[in-house]
Amino acid sequence: MRPRPDTRPRRATWAVLAAGLVTVATVVTGLSRTDAADAGVPGDRPVMFVGNNWDGTATVVDARTHRRVKTLNIVPDRAQELQDLYTHPDRLAFYLAVQQGVGEGHDQYVDDMFTTRDGRLLAVSRPSFADVVWIDLATGRIVGEQQMDGYRTDHMGVSPDGRRLLVSDSTARSVHEYVMGGRGDPRTGTRLRSFASGDTPHENNYFDGGRRILHASIGRVYTPLDYPRVGPVPLGTVHDAVKADRWFQVVRTSDFAVLRRWDMGEELAEAGYPDMSSAVRPVALSPDGRTAYLQVSFLHGFVEFRLDRRDPTGGGDYTVGDKSEPATGVVTRVAQLPVSEEVRDMPREQYVLDSAHHGIAMGPGGNRLCVAGTMSDYAAIVDRRTFDYRLFQGHGRFLRSRVYAKPYWATTSRTDGNCWVSMSGSDLVSVIDYDTRRVVAEVPVGDHPQRVRDGLVDPAVLRAWSAGWATSKPDLSPVPISAPQRAAADAWAEQRRQQILAGLGG
Repeated sequence: MRPRPDTRPRRATWAVLAAGLVTVATVVTGLSRTDAADAGVPGDRPVMFVGNNWDGTATVVDARTHRRVKTLNIVPDRAQELQDLYTHPDRLAFYLAVQQGVGEGHDQYVDDMFTTRDGRLLAVSRPSFADVVWIDLATGRIVGEQQMDGYRTDHMGVSPDGRRLLVSDSTARSVHEYVMGGRGDPRTGTRLRSFASGDTPHENNYFDGGRRILHASIGRVYTPLDYPRVGPVPLGTVHDAVKADRWFQVVRTSDFAVLRRWDMGEELAEAGYPDMSSAVRPVALSPDGRTAYLQVSFLHGFVEFRLDRRDPTGGGDYTVGDKSEPATGVVTRVAQLPVSEEVRDMPREQYVLDSAHHGIAMGPGGNRLCVAGTMSDYAAIVDRRTFDYRLFQGHGRFLRSRVYAKPYWATTSRTDGNCWVSMSGSDLVSVIDYDTRRVVAEVPVGDHPQRVRDGLVDPAVLRAWSAGWATSKPDLSPVPISAPQRAAADAWAEQRRQQILAGLGG
């Protein structure tokens, strides 16, 4: 077994503070499909955007040929952003907490991204800067920016018609909706409304033709107390107070009303799976939108959850926030996938942000799932009916010098119909054919690739790139924090820590 770099956060040393602060072109390819339908406007080039979180770039990959097309600088304003946040003790304190905790010692520059309908702009959430920006793909300039109410951005979601963008505001218990817009549209980035979430809002998925949103908050994944009991003694409310509100809910798009809200830990217990986490991580939906396949914290596998099936007791057995357990929603099966020998006896506190697995996608036709086995360093193609699986691990099939390490996301490409899995620990993306269950390409990308998203690039952008417009590499040189600035941030953080401890004690 290869040694794993020791880059995981030391959560015990900063968890109480963080709980308060964040409660709140080279490619090697094999065979590839040629029968997948094109998407988007004729003339637009279908691509995949890979967000390289730790180096502040996005790699643009041709969705058909799997060749790298461009590398974009997502933080051209980095120095100014840092100088600005250094002058605000609260923002600086959160920035440092995110860096040392969620970021595993790194700044988080790129989380999620989507192209606008015209293929001219890229909307990107930047966690360390707590904002979402719109970048002109032809020039590399930031043309729009929206700051969060809180101190960190995370996952996003785009409506099926491409007109609306959802952004999770990690520390503000809310999700905001923006006009997705496009180049020359004065409404681009306009904030429209918000809906309530639990602690650390995370995944956003439109479904039912865009009429509803499936949303999950994951709670305080950066704190210890990861076990629900100590020996035979259940921790109960203490565990829940530390891990905070972990909600899984359906939101109506028309008015942002929360229609249903579940505690997945309670649902799992009702189905005969006690002591499992309530934190729902990435989600994949069946083509008919009736069944969700959920990853939950610490589970090496996933949960099959029927959204429309009547609860055996009729619901109402527990309360989540101001909502009673819905009358529908049932756990039908739990898939257990392999756990590597290295991880089998590993304390949960050493898991990456509580993620045994982080990344799941539904294949074309809804017959197979693609899973990112984060802690055990594999990708898997899983038969949806039988849960039989094939693992992809070890050394690359084409990039033999690299290993599959810390896979962090899975996306089914609308163009080639394959599963694209980011290997955040080895800086590559693996492209896997659902039907043949073979790796068809491996693409080297930037530092710590996470989200992989479909996108379209306008021909005018391609012409600008062909004309020789060169993306400047992000300047990641240190921007010093002065002693008074750090002292002010430390003082603010200590005050906040005392407030948190007092609250837990009460």
